[in-house]
Amino acid sequence: MNNIESKRAARKIRRGKVTSDRMEKTITVEVILKFRHPLYKKVVRTTNRFNVHDEDNRARTGDLVEIMETRPISKRKRWRLVSVLKSSAEQEGTGGREESAISDQ
Repeated sequence: MNNIESKRAARKIRRGKVTSDRMEKTITVEVILKFRHPLYKKVVRTTNRFNVHDEDNRARTGDLVEIMETRPISKRKRWRLVSVLKSSAEQEGTGGREESAISDQ
């Protein structure tokens, strides 16, 4: 390990759901953060949306993904896709095929 790597801060990693994949090499990821309010002790839920660099266009709308902070890639992209944790096709199962079978009858 050289001096540059030892001085660099740990990069932030977040998990979220893909809300849009219509752009080329870019996805929009919605990250939900829950924390306890320091004064009122109520659990507060905040939502952040990030434009994420997806080099291979792997992620689809509805996928659960892991993203990592990185150097600025464009005006609004400061995050990159690390991995697709769960695809939307796995979450839905065979729901789409059952509907088409019912409509054919």
